[in-house]
Order: sequence, then structure tokens, then C-alpha cells
Amino acid sequence: MTTKMAINAKDIFRNQHRMIKFIAQSIRLCSNQSLKAAQAAQQLQKSSVDFEITASVNTQYTHAPEPVKHDKDLGHLFKASQLTVRLATPQQLQPKPDNDEELGFGRLFTDHMLKIYYHKSLGGWQKPEITPLENLVMHPAAKVLHYAVELFEGMKAYRGVDGKIRIFRPDMNMARMNLAAQRSGLPTFEGKEFVQCLSRLLTIDSEWVPHTDTASLYIRPTLIGIDPTLGVASSDSALLYAILSPVGSYFKTGSSGAVSLLADPAYTRAWPGGVGNRKMGSNYAPTINVQKEAAARGLQQVLWLYGEDHQLTEVGTMNIFMFYVNDQGEQELITPPLSGLILPGITRDSILNMTRQWGKFKVREANITMPMVCELLNQGRLLELFGAGTACVVSPVNRINYLGQDLYVPTMEQEKPVHELIRETLTDIQYGRVDHPWSMVID
Repeated sequence: MTTKMAINAKDIFRNQHRMIKFIAQSIRLCSNQSLKAAQAAQQLQKSSVDFEITASVNTQYTHAPEPVKHDKDLGHLFKASQLTVRLATPQQLQPKPDNDEELGFGRLFTDHMLKIYYHKSLGGWQKPEITPLENLVMHPAAKVLHYAVELFEGMKAYRGVDGKIRIFRPDMNMARMNLAAQRSGLPTFEGKEFVQCLSRLLTIDSEWVPHTDTASLYIRPTLIGIDPTLGVASSDSALLYAILSPVGSYFKTGSSGAVSLLADPAYTRAWPGGVGNRKMGSNYAPTINVQKEAAARGLQQVLWLYGEDHQLTEVGTMNIFMFYVNDQGEQELITPPLSGLILPGITRDSILNMTRQWGKFKVREANITMPMVCELLNQGRLLELFGAGTACVVSPVNRINYLGQDLYVPTMEQEKPVHELIRETLTDIQYGRVDHPWSMVID
């Protein structure tokens, strides 16, 4: 190969994502008329719904995350303008899935990843870089391997009905990630800069975002302590990285589409003063064996209880919601408060903000106990129970195994289920069927 041919080949590989994007846009333009017709039909169908999905957010119910407060000795911060890109070679590119409808969760990964190192001895955060997806190399004494000094986030990129790629409320994920970093003795960072770097990664691997509204591209930002020293202390070296994975449904549900739960008070996920409200790996590893026990009993997930009154805290990796008729005969949506026991979910916050803005029923944050659930079921006042989170959006519950007894919840028997309306509203925002400030378009 001549020098000129090699240079031309290098240019092609460097700009392959632009060519792919151009071809994809051209293909989508061919079907533009059918897309507009589908959107018009969908708008007609939604006009008969009792709730109006607005393109605004009432500031009475929504608050922007507070700016992160960095330690004085953190050092310099990274900026998206410093980002460098090293594209994968043709030999490193992975085959994309043939059928987006049959995707599992977290089994496939895209061609590239984002990496940003932190070294206090070098002045702080280093320049961000996008590289081909590759294994990490670290010292066997790295803190993450011994003391679980790590945390992560869960986000998604959605391909909208207009072909544009969107992410959902990334500022909330960044604020939550920085709070977990502070709790873990890990370095904090500027969330806006990281989101800009993520946007570039998504642009490069854009064709991995599924071309359907039943799947998405999962984004897993992760921060780990990599100091090559034994000893429990704050991390002077760390790695912030992000990998991408095309995903379908998170849960394997029954034929009804609902999940069944094991509620065993012998197991506790979190406790006051702990880190149940932070997204750390150390919160998840101890739950795996209990999940196996639930599966052995023919149940899909675990309903985590706390305290002598058996308070509901989380369901699997989700926040829990209950829709019921209260003592005053009013319909009410209730979810446990942010007491430190549960994760401040972005989907949870969105549901509370949306439903309060609707004003069609009462919305409240308060403790829910299993005796309360049993009493409401006996009185026919419990209407729906469902989990909510990034991975599943909304997951209805139809059965709870509690103290050896099966409790059947009529979630799927409602004529106009609230959980389904919530799911439709959120996914309409995420997939661009409704223009909304919570949805950030990736340019």
C-alpha cells in the first residue's frame, strides 16, 4: 500500500461514523411521509386520553440539582474541549445485533468507550479520551478490588420517532453520581462537561442505538478508585469511564407482563446512616443471593423490607409506588420518602413531578408497610403496585409472597391503569413523541 492510500484509508476510518450517520439519515428521509402519518394517528389516539401530556415542566414541582461542591485540594477539572478520539479499526468493530426486538440486558457492548483518569500527583483530572472498547489494566492492590471503592450510574439513549437520539435528564444522574463520589472518597467532577463527552461518544456509536421504541442504548458511567495501595483511605487515583450497551427488556415477566415478588423480612437492603441512597456496587452484591432464592420459588424479584413494621423500600433495583383509595375515599399515589434507605431515582422524581402537575389524584411521599398492603387488599382498596427505574421505566406487580402467603395485587385488572399512563407519558418524552425539556437531543 502506498503512503497516499494509507492516509486516505486512515481518513475513511476516522470519519466512518459521519458516513454511517449520513446514510442512515438518507434512508429515514425516504420513509418520512409514513412517519408523519404514524405520528398524526398517534396524536389522534392520544386526544381521547383523560390526561394532557404537556411540553412544559411546572417549577413548583421540579427543581434543578444543586451544583457540586468540590474539595479544595481536588486539583484541576477536565473539560470536554480537551477530549481526544481514537476510533476503532475495522478489525475491532463488533457486529451489531440482527434483531433489536430480541435484545437482552447488558450482554452486548458498542465499539468505543470514554475514559478519564484522575491523579492527584499529576494535578487532578487528566484529559478525557474516547478509545476502542478495551479491557482495563490496574494494579492488583487497586482499592476498587479490595474495598469496593466504586460507584456507577444508569442512563439511556433513545432513538426518537424523528430519528434523533435523546438522553433523559442527564443533569440528575450527574448530581447523584457526584454525591456518591463524595460519600466514597472519590474525586468529583463537572457533570456538564462529562455529559458533553458522553454526547460525543454517543455520536460516534450512534448506529448502536436501536431503531425501535421498544429498545434503547444503556449508558453505564462508572467511577473507581485505582490507587495501587492497601489501606482504607480516600483515592488519590481514580478512573471515570463509560461504556454503552444496546438493551431490551430488563425483566423476564410472566405472561401477564407483571412481576412477582418475594418479601422476606429476614433480609434488609439498607439501613439508616448507610448508603442505600447512593448507587454503589456494594449495595448490589449482597442482594444477588436473595434474588436467587426468589427465583427458586418461582418469583421474579425481591421486595426489600425494613424495620419491625416491615416498610417497603425498593423492589429489585427499582423504587416502589402504590396507587390506592385512601381513608377519605380519594385515589392516591404514594411512594416511600427519601429517608436515606432508598435511591433517589430519576424516574421516581419524574413520576412525582408529572403526576403532581396532572392534579388528577393525590400524590404523597410516605412510608408503606406490609400490614398496610394486606389491609388495603382485604378491603379492596389497593388498585396498583409497580416499580419504577431507568432500566424498566415502569414494572407492574401482580403477586407478593409474604410470610409464606401469596398476596395477589389487581394491578393488571384496572380498566385505565395509572402505571400504564405513566409509562406512556415517560416514553413519549424519551422517544421524542412529545417535545419536552427533560429530553436532551444529541447533536
